[in-house]
Amino acid sequence: MWPYFRKYRVFAFLAVLFMAAEVAADLLLPSLMQTLVDKGVLGLTDGGRGSARDILLLGFTMIAIVAGGAVCGSLNSVFVNLTSQNIGNDVRKKVFRRIMRFSFPQLDSFGSGTLITRMTNDVSQVQSLVSQLIRGGVRTTLMIAGSIYFMHRLNPEFGLIVLAAVPVMAFCAAGCVAWVKPLFPKLQSRLDQLNEILQEDISGIRVIKAFGRELYERIRFGRANNRLIRMQLKILLAFSFLSPAMNLLMSLVVVALLYRGSVLTGSGAATPGEIMAGITYTGRLLVPILILVMLSQMIARGFASWRRLKEVLTVTPGFRYGDAETGPGPQGEVEFRGVTFGYPRLASPIFSDVSLRIRSGETVAVMGATGCGKTALVGLIPRFYDPDAGTVLIDGLDVRSYSREALLRKVSFALQKSELFSATVRENIAWGKPDATDEEIRAAAVAAQADEFIAKLPEGYDTLLTEGGTSLSGGQRQRIALARAILKPAEILILDDATSALDTKTEAAFFSALSRFAPGVTKIVVAQRISSARRADRIIVLEKGRIAGVGTHDELLQNCAAYQEIAASQSGRA
Repeated sequence: MWPYFRKYRVFAFLAVLFMAAEVAADLLLPSLMQTLVDKGVLGLTDGGRGSARDILLLGFTMIAIVAGGAVCGSLNSVFVNLTSQNIGNDVRKKVFRRIMRFSFPQLDSFGSGTLITRMTNDVSQVQSLVSQLIRGGVRTTLMIAGSIYFMHRLNPEFGLIVLAAVPVMAFCAAGCVAWVKPLFPKLQSRLDQLNEILQEDISGIRVIKAFGRELYERIRFGRANNRLIRMQLKILLAFSFLSPAMNLLMSLVVVALLYRGSVLTGSGAATPGEIMAGITYTGRLLVPILILVMLSQMIARGFASWRRLKEVLTVTPGFRYGDAETGPGPQGEVEFRGVTFGYPRLASPIFSDVSLRIRSGETVAVMGATGCGKTALVGLIPRFYDPDAGTVLIDGLDVRSYSREALLRKVSFALQKSELFSATVRENIAWGKPDATDEEIRAAAVAAQADEFIAKLPEGYDTLLTEGGTSLSGGQRQRIALARAILKPAEILILDDATSALDTKTEAAFFSALSRFAPGVTKIVVAQRISSARRADRIIVLEKGRIAGVGTHDELLQNCAAYQEIAASQSGRA
């Protein structure tokens, strides 16, 4: 964490400086109070009772010190907040940038729920850690050291009485922290689980209501929430026993000081002002120890959160990319050579030893039963994942040899689930080409059959969409996503079941417009409906992890049993 501190070391230094001044003001007051009592009230000093002027001067001095301490305390808070907020901001931005560079397997390994928790709750815990280390840790350390010094200077016996209690308090505190420290990672893990359920339920609320599963989800959320609460109670239970024990010990120290002070006062070895100052310094010494114990809970949790953030920050992001900008073959050609692939969490591959060449400018449809690997196959082209064996080539060159930027320029993608962002319609369509002109954006929308309904929106292309585009229908969201995909300049356009929410007429109009809008672009269409696939130059049929057939619609009806089954199941709709 030091590199983050180092960037804001001036703020941190000023925070510590003003904290030291505030502590110094606090530590001076008991000594001045002793002088006021012994000299101004009781007249026990060699000069006798002080004059009214002396008492007023001493009083105004104490007021000035209190005021100065308050000003220093306020300035300390300002610089502590500047340090902690800036560090938290830097950590949050760095974690976000790292997540944005994660590959799909890395995103799968963490899960969206835990990444959200780390970006929000864990960063907040780190901000609290920084704040407490400066404000709480530095203050208590200075206050304890200063109190010990002033007590020893006031009366060595008082100092010994208080120091005798410090090891006992330290032992109790250390034992408590050692007990709860392993619980904080578990606490954050249970918070991850709760956030995952919450995220699923909010995003899938329509499905939950449609199937009447509200009670089931309430029970599932309640169980996760109860597990989190039980873990929090375990931690709080430890500190609930510690705090009364510390208070009891402090009370015993005060009683011991009063007893010893009365003895010393009776023999003339101490004054009432010294006893009063000694008790005050006892509070200055033992209360910070108690505060430090309570802070240890927050500090331990903060370090647990920091370790979780480091797990993200220390991951080498994404895949290794090459530096090639283009390949030696025809632009837009795609080839699979003996490709085998399975998702990391699956025991067996989805498909094995797949070999296929898609010619430049060709339109190819990919069909097959649900779960046969259509999405996985096309996802290897832009390197969402890398194959377990074999090679995927674009323009005759292994996709792993391209630079990330070159690969992004070559491929555009539209998914079945149309992800839209909280921005205007115009900004969503231009997502892949931010410098697109209004004419280009509208032309893409016209080709995607979206211009007509966009024109009817309250602000047209400048209408601000809600999160995920939930204010639009499924077909409208899909058409905006299609416009976004075809507007982006690319040699290869992949439509992964991206027209599933369109009716047959609208779909036909889109594909007809697409051939005019993007001539010469290699088009790969993952389809469930034969009506979507039959317009392709070739159809690839996947079955049980292998290619079952390749050809035109008419050819496959003659020689591919798997395609014949699909056609028979959709008879009357093709």
